[in-house]
Amino acid sequence: MAHLRTITLECPDEVLISLKASAEEFTQELKMLGAVKLFELGKLSSGRAAQLAGLSRVEFLLALGRYQVSPFHFTAKELDSDVSNA
Repeated sequence: MAHLRTITLECPDEVLISLKASAEEFTQELKMLGAVKLFELGKLSSGRAAQLAGLSRVEFLLALGRYQVSPFHFTAKELDSDVSNA
């Protein structure tokens, strides 16, 4: 099993109240949002992002739609090349 590191983040109570979320719910949401964004930016693979989010890779890839993020990373040139070779 991977070594886990604890990172502490301060959050005003008003933020939790506005979100109607407990500290635990907010923590999980931040982990998911961070994982999604890092994946979207190409900084984490889907497997590592899933690990950060606490999900299986398949669960993570399926959840990306909720955040309007594609599980596929292609440049326009790569996509054009794939289409013309089809």
